[in-house]
Amino acid sequence: MGIQISPSILSADFARLDAELGRIATADWAHVDVMDNHFVPNLTLGLPVVEALAKVSPVPIDCHLMIEDPDRWAPAYAEAGAQSVTFHLEAAAAPVRLARELRTRGARAGVALKPATPVSAVADVLTEVDMLLVMTVEPGFGGQAFLDVCLPKIRQAREAVRSSGLDVWVQVDGGVSATTIERCAEAGADVFVAGSAVYGAPDAAAEITRLRELASAAAHG
Repeated sequence: MGIQISPSILSADFARLDAELGRIATADWAHVDVMDNHFVPNLTLGLPVVEALAKVSPVPIDCHLMIEDPDRWAPAYAEAGAQSVTFHLEAAAAPVRLARELRTRGARAGVALKPATPVSAVADVLTEVDMLLVMTVEPGFGGQAFLDVCLPKIRQAREAVRSSGLDVWVQVDGGVSATTIERCAEAGADVFVAGSAVYGAPDAAAEITRLRELASAAAHG
């Protein structure tokens, strides 16, 4: 799989989500941030909305759970129609078991790391997941500035995947835009979450194309 763009609907107009999903029909995924106001200090949407979005989205749902007790709640998001479900390593009690359960329910399993959590922490989980999400901002709010200090971590994530011989995607989330995506791609990321960069653009489809082209050129340059 090549470069993939996953616009975050956290930056969309929540009053017209159906139409907002239509704006990103040329993307690879629709990134849906679920926050519970416990694991992170923000509250967004939950299971019923994800289920509704999955029914109308022109692209697969990429669900990022920033919640406590994902062992209990994450499988329901797979059942609701999310085709990729990512939980935080810091919140999971049994990450290997949870990843296997997500896959059993038909979703790709992803594991996410906060900026301060080292890549080495996922060593025992990597064989069980389809995607490793490296947060390039502190999770909880959209529109934050990209943390350059996370670039070495993206490289470490890519090297961990490469040395393992696994087909695991490396996703970055936080401050991804036309000014930062090339650095992320050069470091080894191949799935990019961009919220305000896409939804803040006059033409979301054109911005998706632009981001994909920038990342592809950097990855192969």
